[in-house]
Amino acid sequence: MGEPKSMEKPFSISKWLVWEAYQRVKANRGAPGVDGCSIEDFEADLENNLYRIWNRMSSGSYFPPPVLAVEIPKSHGGVRVLGVPTVADRIAQTVVAMELEKRVEPKFHPDSYGYRPRRSALDAVGTCRQRCWEYDWAVDLDIQKFFDSVDHSLMVKAVETNTDQPWVVLYVKRWLVAPIQHPDGSLHEREKGTPQGSAVSPVLANLFLHYAFDMWMARNFPAVRFERYVDDAVVHCADLPQAKMLRDAIGQRMVEVGLQLHPDKTRIVYCKDSNRRGDYPNVWFTFLGYTFRPRRARNKRRGVRFTSFQPAMSREKLVEKGREVRGWRLHRRPNDTLEDLAAAINPIVRGWMTYWGRYYRTEMDPLLKRINTYLMRWARKKYKRLRGFKRLKAWWKGVTQRDSGLFAHWAWTHRFHPTGW
Repeated sequence: MGEPKSMEKPFSISKWLVWEAYQRVKANRGAPGVDGCSIEDFEADLENNLYRIWNRMSSGSYFPPPVLAVEIPKSHGGVRVLGVPTVADRIAQTVVAMELEKRVEPKFHPDSYGYRPRRSALDAVGTCRQRCWEYDWAVDLDIQKFFDSVDHSLMVKAVETNTDQPWVVLYVKRWLVAPIQHPDGSLHEREKGTPQGSAVSPVLANLFLHYAFDMWMARNFPAVRFERYVDDAVVHCADLPQAKMLRDAIGQRMVEVGLQLHPDKTRIVYCKDSNRRGDYPNVWFTFLGYTFRPRRARNKRRGVRFTSFQPAMSREKLVEKGREVRGWRLHRRPNDTLEDLAAAINPIVRGWMTYWGRYYRTEMDPLLKRINTYLMRWARKKYKRLRGFKRLKAWWKGVTQRDSGLFAHWAWTHRFHPTGW
């Protein structure tokens, strides 16, 4: 890429910053945008392509192309529209995101977890779990269509407050109004919102909600604890009157900044356990793919069973991943070996276990057993001698004993659902 900087351009942008942005985009992979150019296509003329991005950004002549709209079905119905920028545009966005992140990251609230270094969704779930034990009530907040509703003027104001680089503000303004191109080629102009899926959206979303929610909460309710992962948040309360007051106050605050709490999905929840009496209609909520609700637990030291308010993999995610397992069609791959199947599915299953196995992992048992059921169906298709259940069961026992680590989920269960043969 040559020298790190050039003083001949209106904006001083490091070439090495463009190179680092490219490395991040390459690591994240991603689909092509409206131009159909993949990472591999971009790399065919890498040096010239990177130079072109740097040159245009440094001169102020970079204008983003339309963002490709991709509809992702939601498990409970409807679709979520993701915006897929071109590879070049993802690199340009990452340049701005990296410049902005180094300014805003030290200012962000400690209970903001989304898309931040050394923080994860599991950290947010763990903190929420602990606080549900400490506080009797929680307000499960759902901001309605956040990424479609963000006020552009407030967003730009937040960016201007946190950078002295005019090119950062310039390109954020251009990305906010870049049109969305639908699969039929039609363009949708945007006057508000920022598309999910773009490289700069996470830091912009966090920055907007830093002022709209985090700092507002710290200023008005400094003793109230919460966890926020981008637009998903849980607020903890001592009693029901406080929960109602906070729900209404936060709802009014969202209106002030051009947003709205979802009237049906924002819920006040009683964190019921063995020590908490009373009968209330809402005793569960879902946060980051985990459903928090009363669950049976056991005190190992005293050998006593009790009810604890615990997170576990949500029913919605169990159904979604179950459909994904069915979509693998393992039993229709008789030409593959067990090793082939393990290589194909282990990275996926290991990711599920790492995330949803952190808390109350037994909730995952039906999903993992279902994988085993499909593996046994595969064996019956591949080996005719295993059509009888007794022979199949004996074969299964032998395989799992000889190579118990072949499949990632065998570390937790070798069992299966012996139905639906």
